[in-house]
Amino acid sequence: MQPSNDEKYQALTKVIKQLLNLVIGMALIILVMFGYLLYIQPKIINTESPTPESTLVPAPPVQTAPEVKKEDFWIAPDVATLENNPEKEQILYGKELIAHTSEYFGTNGKVKKNAINGMNCQNCHLDAGTKVFGNNYGAVFATYPKYRARSGKIEDIYKRVNDCFERSLNGEPLPINSKEMNAIASYINWLGKDVPKGEKAKGSGFKDIPLLDRPADPEKGKLVYSQKCMSCHQADGAGLVNTEKTAYTYPPLWGASSYNDGAGLYRISNFAKYVKYNMPLGTNHENSQLSDEEAWDIAAFVNSQPRPKKNISKDWPKIAEKPFDHPFGPYADGFDEKQHKYGPFKPIKEKIEEMKAVASKK
Repeated sequence: MQPSNDEKYQALTKVIKQLLNLVIGMALIILVMFGYLLYIQPKIINTESPTPESTLVPAPPVQTAPEVKKEDFWIAPDVATLENNPEKEQILYGKELIAHTSEYFGTNGKVKKNAINGMNCQNCHLDAGTKVFGNNYGAVFATYPKYRARSGKIEDIYKRVNDCFERSLNGEPLPINSKEMNAIASYINWLGKDVPKGEKAKGSGFKDIPLLDRPADPEKGKLVYSQKCMSCHQADGAGLVNTEKTAYTYPPLWGASSYNDGAGLYRISNFAKYVKYNMPLGTNHENSQLSDEEAWDIAAFVNSQPRPKKNISKDWPKIAEKPFDHPFGPYADGFDEKQHKYGPFKPIKEKIEEMKAVASKK
């Protein structure tokens, strides 16, 4: 007897249910095994084999760069503080004269025509005498009057200003009682008013540069000049005059309109310090673009070029006080003019120190 359709349907349903139960059972088994491997077994392993604390290596501490302490350099007072100063106009006029000297004493000078070579005081004393290690005036008020070996006398600020007019500007001295002299002196004194008397402000004058073990080389300096200086000061060293023809945009470094051979920058140690920490334009003492050797060699090249002469027969009356790089004899140390001009300077300095030590014992 054949089974009915209902019986066949019931048998098929039973088989399907059994298969479903089997599939569900296998799935549950797989899930349990996966959970065991993922969650339970690691905990058992960690519990059974803990890592001793003594074997843990701590993360290294974060290293921070040591704090760099910057020099407490002299900072020029702000002209905004002059508002209630009774000498305000005179001081500001002094600053104007330092910054734009040629407009007042140059070719078409407002005060006097052709009294100087056309350069400005701030061509040597940068930023109107306020730049750190830019030959600034920070220490002048605190240290003047003082003895200067070049003249062999005690000098005041007026003498110092006129030295610049006669040597660096290759011109005429200012009358001591003139409006312009008093304005310049007032400005310089005001700049250094906060520096204690007798102290030299940090960052004033020039920053020292190491001496070379060889003579400074004008030929090497000529190459560096052509690469790093010529674009502003020109191939002939004559500088670049502004469009109004009233002053130099870039001052002459040699030739008829430059400083004469009695100027402070004619000593190549001064020139080397000046360019090392101030040139090319935009350089400062923290961001030099020239090596020490380049600075010395440029100084040798520039100061070997023709320039105006000054009667310096009365300079350095005590020849033993001449500096190691004064290029004109006679000398008390036994070295010749060439070595005094180009070096090497270490043997000269050592001899000078030896002479001073002997003299101090007498």
